[in-house]
Amino acid sequence: EALANHEGELNLSHLTSLSDKAAEALAKHKGELNLSGLTSLSDKAAEALANHKGKLNLSGLTSLSDKAAEALANHEGELNLSHLTSLNDSPSHIALAEKLANHEGTLYLSGLTSLSDKAAEALANHEGTLELSGLTSLSDKAAEALANHEGTLELSGLTSLSDKAIEALAKHKGHLSLNGLTSLSDKAAEALSSHI
Repeated sequence: EALANHEGELNLSHLTSLSDKAAEALAKHKGELNLSGLTSLSDKAAEALANHKGKLNLSGLTSLSDKAAEALANHEGELNLSHLTSLNDSPSHIALAEKLANHEGTLYLSGLTSLSDKAAEALANHEGTLELSGLTSLSDKAAEALANHEGTLELSGLTSLSDKAIEALAKHKGHLSLNGLTSLSDKAAEALSSHI
């Protein structure tokens, strides 16, 4: 509880576990809270940390339960979940994707290897660079959603895409990085030639 009274950034990046009670205490800290060393978080701890006011770095987390995602979607302030591996279609994960999309500047979600169509729709509303280079596959519907994103779209982890997905992404306005693609059909090349 004494650490919660510290002013300014509180860097506890080497902390690998956090009790629910400690999470409640640290949530009272005013200012940036770096807990990037955590690889798991209980639902109760997530609920407590959601009450933190200020930047919250939980970049070490790779997964979140629906309940934890729902809680963190209500966090007021910047939220770093850059190593999260999946955003699914559950209402809580969609709410979290919507929260993340409101992030100002570059949104780093390079840990994502799985992205649902609905989560892609939510993330497409992000204004600024959208870093999704961890994705190794993308559905046609998710590609259509992400094509509506305005700003840099980083998808360099994709090694293949359907022609339909490429046609959709070719309509994206802004920098588009697909430098992981290893092959391209004539139809896809023609579609990309019109990318602005």
